[in-house]
Amino acid sequence: MDTGESSTAPEVTSDDGPTPEAADRRGWRRWAMDTRPLRRPAYRRLWSSTIVTAVGSQLTAVAVPKQIYDITGSSAWVGYASLAGLLPMVAFALWGGAVADTVDRRKLLIVTNSGIAVTSVLFWLQAVSGLDSVAVLMVLLASQQAFFGLNAPARNASIARLVPADELAAANALGSTVMQTGLVAGPLLAGALIPVIGLPELYLIDALALCVTLWAVVRLPALPPLAASTARRAGVREIAEGFRYMSRHKVLLLSFLADVIAMVFGMPRALFPQLAAETYAPYGEGLALGLLFAAIPIGAVLGGLFSGTFSRARRHGWMVIGAVVAWGAAITGFGLSGSLWLAVVFLAAAGVADMVSMVFRGAILLSAATDEMRGRMQGVFTVVVAGGPRLADVLHGTAGAAFGPRAAVAGGGLLVVTAMVALATAVPALRRYRI
Repeated sequence: MDTGESSTAPEVTSDDGPTPEAADRRGWRRWAMDTRPLRRPAYRRLWSSTIVTAVGSQLTAVAVPKQIYDITGSSAWVGYASLAGLLPMVAFALWGGAVADTVDRRKLLIVTNSGIAVTSVLFWLQAVSGLDSVAVLMVLLASQQAFFGLNAPARNASIARLVPADELAAANALGSTVMQTGLVAGPLLAGALIPVIGLPELYLIDALALCVTLWAVVRLPALPPLAASTARRAGVREIAEGFRYMSRHKVLLLSFLADVIAMVFGMPRALFPQLAAETYAPYGEGLALGLLFAAIPIGAVLGGLFSGTFSRARRHGWMVIGAVVAWGAAITGFGLSGSLWLAVVFLAAAGVADMVSMVFRGAILLSAATDEMRGRMQGVFTVVVAGGPRLADVLHGTAGAAFGPRAAVAGGGLLVVTAMVALATAVPALRRYRI
């Protein structure tokens, strides 16, 4: 959607052509992050709010399992809590996608962000009161994830109404970079703050950060269904219609399958503790574990910072295929690495590939789906992104116990490469997709 603003910066020229400064700036922009979407005021507000909440949400993500473990002394209960948050998130993401296609998405974002903020305040109240109830924590976590499931499809589907089609990849790169930065900085900040200010205050910081998000969302323009859309309910029939729509549009289905292949076969995080304790023990188990978990997000952030190298590509299908294959190759290299530092390099390379895949899969979903279906497609996207790594945890954990962690990781990476190449060869729709 054109906002009426210029999509390119004015170029400084002289009688002999562009000045050296302008030429240098253009050269740098070919490598650096493409910031054109930030010239759109509405998108800039939406994106700016995520800078704060990307870190704030990770404070709660650390605080909840820490508090549950402090209460129970059991990692099993930490796992049960994760499941308690996953199930409502999946259910409400599918329903939330249908809701996002029937109402003003701005209003839905206001309601759901308010709900997430209220649950963060309740997290803080139960912690500061010393309630020490796992049941209360799990109910609050389930409620928060339900609100997130309702929120994410509307938020992601709104991007296509705030920036033009040729800037969708750049917008996704900007958003993904911020979220990946939060995955790195949030847990580090939480670890530093807990001994200083205590656990309850982490929840309070997250609640305050969510107020910034709410303020930004209130200032968005109205985002009602387009005039061509017909009034409808957001029920089971509409959710099923979304799946039928996806099955009829192969490029959408293939974009989801590409992510399933990459994450289910190739996300080895469940084996990080065993690899840190066995393969990389000479480097120090704690150091090895921290580096393994941080390497992929760090690579993704680096990929985002230099997303100008790829965000203007128009062959979105080939970019997804290449990124997934590169992810699989990097994971294979990680599995074969006996050196911790080489393993970190391969995982960081996998993070770069994952960023490229995220950028173009997101752009395909926003450009290939009609506005009346974008919410439902984003609902499915949220489920796939959240569910794939959890299925990978089960698969890799089982394979690691049977064949050893390094063999399981390397074999999973090879499966990613093989399956992605086979899918791209058998079904040409993804190869042919471009904007």
